[in-house]
Amino acid sequence: MMTLDPFYLLVGDVGLLETLLPCGVRLVQLRLKDRPEAEIHRQIRHARDLCARHGAQLVVNDYWRPAMELGCDFVHLGQEDMETADFAALRKAGIRFGLSTHDPAELEHALSFEPAYVALGPVYPTLLKKMKWGPQGLERVADWKKRAGQTPLVAIGGLTPERLADVFSAGADSAAVVTDIQMADDPVARCQEWVSTTRAYRR
Repeated sequence: MMTLDPFYLLVGDVGLLETLLPCGVRLVQLRLKDRPEAEIHRQIRHARDLCARHGAQLVVNDYWRPAMELGCDFVHLGQEDMETADFAALRKAGIRFGLSTHDPAELEHALSFEPAYVALGPVYPTLLKKMKWGPQGLERVADWKKRAGQTPLVAIGGLTPERLADVFSAGADSAAVVTDIQMADDPVARCQEWVSTTRAYRR
């Protein structure tokens, strides 16, 4: 089973990677929404090359077909995407995949695919998007880790460097972050803080 870096950066545009990857980010997800197909391909290609240059693992959210075409080796799929994804093709191409989960039924379903990781969220209240699930809390993180066993667990939603000790002690293997960095007054400085705070949890 693979080891995930404890700091998992999520960005909505490849431009952010140019400024944040030099901070020492090792695991990053490109999470594109509502872009033309040509732009999706351009961003994935650019992100792939940037991550290769900086020694970071790129995970492509949702767009598994373009990721496969462009030679990427890791994708993230939400529950809706899982219904349409060709898992046999992903496995044949050697592409690993992480899967989103929010309730026990989704977790059980996700684990049946033997993913590289499962994600649970939102752990805390989040500003990112309207969620139909309320905050999951630390007890749910601990429960998920027990159920997931050897499968790495990614916590997401409302995370800050100050909350990391609790999240990791509850059982999370990696902490995914979006708004805490993107909405910071100085995203680069905040990203550097995340890198230094999570360094102690690297395996």
